[in-house]
Amino acid sequence: MTRGLSTIRRAHWVAQDDPLAAPLLAELALEYSSRYGRTPGEVHTDLRGYPAAHFAPPEGGLLVVTQDGEPVAGGAFQQFDATTAELKRIWTAREHRRRGLGRFVLERLEAEIAARGYRRVYLTTGPRQPEAVGLYLAAGYLALYDPALPAEVVGPHPFEKFLDLGEWEATA
Repeated sequence: MTRGLSTIRRAHWVAQDDPLAAPLLAELALEYSSRYGRTPGEVHTDLRGYPAAHFAPPEGGLLVVTQDGEPVAGGAFQQFDATTAELKRIWTAREHRRRGLGRFVLERLEAEIAARGYRRVYLTTGPRQPEAVGLYLAAGYLALYDPALPAEVVGPHPFEKFLDLGEWEATA
């Protein structure tokens, strides 16, 4: 009898300096440098330039998803304003893309964002990241730019999504 392979995925809320977050930051630096013509070191410095407290409770969080113990996806959020969280650093390891992990990360981030009392999610993605644009549109985010314009003309692509917190006002 042949046994199937078991895949165990876990979501971990970690600090920015946690070893589980290191692959996320390292691969993002490589990805962004290849797309935007900067060195991985420059990008990594930018990524680490945000204070760790921005991605820690109570205002933020950093999520790393592991599969069989290895980091395969992640993302973070920080406070944008009193009612809005900003998504940052959404990442899936190259060899694990097209498997629904990006959507999984978004769903976990949105659930935590709502639990913290935020009502709106805001984010930007770069003009050379069409996969990210597709993910956000498929997940119900509204583009805050003219999609008819060339991506390089738009520059950073802003999106927003209002969260359904299950609060409905009764009308007569």
